[in-house]
Formats: sequence, structure tokens, C-alpha cells
Amino acid sequence: MADAPGPTEPSRPEWFAAFLADRGTRKPSAHTIKAYRQDFDAIATLVAGDPAAVARLPLADITTDSMRVAFAQYAETHEAASIQRCWSTWNVLCTFLYTSELIAANPMPLVGRPKLAKTLPKALPTDSVTALLTTLGEDPRRRRSSDWTERDRALILTALLAGLRADELLRANVGDLRRTDEGAVIHVHGKGGKDRRIPIEAPLVEILEHYLDSRATRFPTTAKKRSSPAGGLAAWSPSAPLFVGGDGERISRGTLQYRVLRAFRRAGIDADRARGALVHGLRHTFVICTASGRKRYVGSAA
Repeated sequence: MADAPGPTEPSRPEWFAAFLADRGTRKPSAHTIKAYRQDFDAIATLVAGDPAAVARLPLADITTDSMRVAFAQYAETHEAASIQRCWSTWNVLCTFLYTSELIAANPMPLVGRPKLAKTLPKALPTDSVTALLTTLGEDPRRRRSSDWTERDRALILTALLAGLRADELLRANVGDLRRTDEGAVIHVHGKGGKDRRIPIEAPLVEILEHYLDSRATRFPTTAKKRSSPAGGLAAWSPSAPLFVGGDGERISRGTLQYRVLRAFRRAGIDADRARGALVHGLRHTFVICTASGRKRYVGSAA
């Protein structure tokens, strides 16, 4: 069966549908699947010569010469990063076709691709971090029903001081925090199934526990039935999400990014971040400050 087109999508060959089915077992995001389709359509259309002919594109046309010509045409109107991503999509696709014995060889290693310049991540300036921390310690002048100062402060400081990615913040559970003599260690479930343990200082643990206590007040039925009189981490099940949204459920990506964006705007530092970088801008700041020995923001926020 061919890749089923949406209301405005073109039809695609059966072998591409088989490729998507194979990738589906790896649980890719909707964004990744969309990128696969876009990259396939761009090159397949150039090889076929007509968008209407893509659905009937024979595997015999996937050759080194046809790929070289198509990518040369594609490069005339696209930036290096787009070319690199498209090349990667077709390399994965052709590897699948080759291992499935549908083509004689993967032509992509013989197709040129641009080298991307290595750039250092953009960290927030020290003045911007100071402004952000000051803002996190204040109540908004005009409160909204979605405002939750304790949660937002804990969320942003965890990203800034532990360097967690957005997905890692979303997946974090209360039980991932383990106390130590100097503070705690957070067990992070990272990219590619690689876990790591990040030490965090006592002031950040206090901020997290203050947030959890405010959460127990907001959502009293979500804490343990026999919660610790002292509150904090002990009042919650280890499997409870560390960060939640306004409904008490695990925080969503949209809520996470919006709360960071709102804090940036309130602090007047939205222009200081790299374009598109919200949680990742905080992670960049953590990485650079850790490397330079300047990671001392908790005291300013406590």
C-alpha cells in the first residue's frame, strides 16, 4: 500500500510507506515523520521530474547519478542546514532500501553534502540571568489564573542550574531526586537512552521543595495520603511527575515553553536569547557557565 496522502499531500511509492512503517517502530515524533515526508518529496520530485510521477517512482531510478543531480538542484535554493538534513533523511531511507534488498547499494555516501560550521551555543549574558532571577522572585504585577510563581521558579532554575533539556524536564519524576550531604542528585533520563546523574546544590533543593509544598496546597489529593509532616520530597510518590501544569497533571511541552517565554518577557530579556531557544537557552547558559566555573546563580535566587 502506498503512503496514504492527506487532504493536500501527494501520493508516495509503496516502498516509502514501508520505510515509514519501519521507522515507526522507533517511535519517532510527529515532527520527525513530517520532516521525512518533506525531504522525500523534495528530492523524489526532482528525480521523477514531475510531482504527479512521484507515486510511481521506480527504485531503479534511485542511483548515484540521479541523487547527485537532484541534490545539486536542491542546493541551488536551500541553505546548508536544510541540505544536510535532507541528505540524512535520504541516507537513512537508502540504507533501509539496501538492507531490505530493494536496491543494490546505498548511493548516498557518494553524494556530496555541505559541512556545517561549528558554532558555540549562545549563553544568556550575566545581566540577563540576574534580571531573570530577580523576576522569578517577584509576583507578577498583573496576576493571571495560570500564574504559579513557585512552580515557574523551580522549573526555570532546574533548567538553568542542572542543564536539563525540555524533554528531560517533562519526563522527570519526584523520585529522580536523591538527597546527598551537599544537596541532591537528579537522575536524568537523557537522549538516546543515556542516563546521567547531576549534582544540585541545597538551595535549589529548597526551591524545589517549596514548589512541591505549594503544589500540595493546590492539589491536596495528588500528594501521598499519609504525607510527611515536613512536606517536601517525602510528601510525594517517587513516580509522581516533578513538574505539573495548572491541571495538576504532568506538564506539557507547550506549557513548559510558554512559562519560560513569559518569564523572559517579564524580565525584559527576550531579545537576549538565541532565536527559537527557550529551555535550550537556559541549558546553553548552564553548559558554558559550568565550563568556565561561573555556575553560582542559586545564591542570588534564594
